[in-house]
Amino acid sequence: MSDAGPGTGPLKGNLTQGPLTRTLLVFALPQLVGNVLQSLNGSINAVWVGQLLGDEALAATANSNILMFLLFALVFGFGMAATVRIGQSWGANDVISARRVLGSALGLTGMISLVMATLGIVFADKVLDLLATPGAAHDQALAYLRVVFIANPIATITTMIAMGLRGSGDAATPLRFMILATLLDVVLNPILILGLGPAPALGIAGSAWATVIATTIGFGAMLVWIYAKDLPLRLRGAELAWLKPRWEESRYLLSRGLPMGAQMLVISGAGVIMIGLVNREGLVTAAAYGALLQIWNYIGMPAMAIGGAVSAMIAQHIGAGREDRVDAISLAGSLTNLAMTGLLIAALVPFDRPVLELLLGAGSPSVDAAVHIQDLAIWTYLPFGVTIVLFGPLRAFGANYAALLVLFVSMYVVRLSAYYLLYPLLGADALWYSFVISSITSLGLTLLVYFRLPWRKSLQARVAGLERQSHP
Repeated sequence: MSDAGPGTGPLKGNLTQGPLTRTLLVFALPQLVGNVLQSLNGSINAVWVGQLLGDEALAATANSNILMFLLFALVFGFGMAATVRIGQSWGANDVISARRVLGSALGLTGMISLVMATLGIVFADKVLDLLATPGAAHDQALAYLRVVFIANPIATITTMIAMGLRGSGDAATPLRFMILATLLDVVLNPILILGLGPAPALGIAGSAWATVIATTIGFGAMLVWIYAKDLPLRLRGAELAWLKPRWEESRYLLSRGLPMGAQMLVISGAGVIMIGLVNREGLVTAAAYGALLQIWNYIGMPAMAIGGAVSAMIAQHIGAGREDRVDAISLAGSLTNLAMTGLLIAALVPFDRPVLELLLGAGSPSVDAAVHIQDLAIWTYLPFGVTIVLFGPLRAFGANYAALLVLFVSMYVVRLSAYYLLYPLLGADALWYSFVISSITSLGLTLLVYFRLPWRKSLQARVAGLERQSHP
């Protein structure tokens, strides 16, 4: 393919063309499917480990996954920053600039992931001690974690390429190879755990090696596809030198990526605190909440996919000088998310008891507790989902610290204050009402940020400039 540059016609994958809602849906659906696949992969692998190796092994993988999530938060932040930057280049029809961004992002995160993997392998034992991993699960967690760290650099680079492709409007290519890696991981888990056929019996390390092998094959296959199809973001010849991070791009990725990664850490930290508060209410409530988290994970997926799609779309519109459509994209994303999340909730609520009985057992007293919690709290995903979608334009315009502050205030200050104030009156129900209050607060604060902060003045100035150009 020819290398496009500024001033040429729209590139393939351009998200500035066509009806907004349709374009948004077509772009977001592959990412939504990918999110579902990742969660299903984790759930199925947990079943393999739990059924074949027992509770200690399952606890070991849970402790290990806490650490891996921290690394994912960092990659997510840099990946979203790269998505926005590549989207802006794509909207301006500047393939060369997009390749430079992707090269710098791969070089920067590749070096970071190699350092983190090395440190992880060396100090995994100490980190598990800091987490107070139970003695029975410690050794298994160590064996699992040291192998998983081997896959971390490849997984990081794969994620960065996938997010870069999404910035260029290509959500289908990452999905293809996520499906491949997921299927391989699921199939290889029992083979390597038990040693079926010629494979050695590796126990819990077999589950980790399944992830390493599946990730590596998926990465290799995606690279072959990218170069065989000559996709626009591939690097060739002298362009490979762009893998050495340039300060200009690295500074952008660090300044934008770190607060985005911090947003993920704030959300996960609030979740850890919530689990601690729930555990105080006893085993029945803890089991009920644990089962609900499995369900709610899927309820929140439309917002994550649509929020990412909104970021990429608006970034491309900024690059194309089409800031006049930003509010329309934000509205389309919010309404689409409300519709999709609302449909999921409406489909679940009438059948929540049989679904919960599948997870908890038909005779479990936790089922009634879970139904009660769900009746009170599931609706929080409607306002919080809109919050996540509206973070999309804030990311595209660089208002990341404002979004981080919104999350911190709503999920820590407001949620915990509501919990402690209401607990003497409502008991355990204070937990679920604090969910509702914090979600409504997050939406209110996000709307305030969206319509009032300085980024808004920048948007209005750009739109006014476009209007003057159209009507001199």
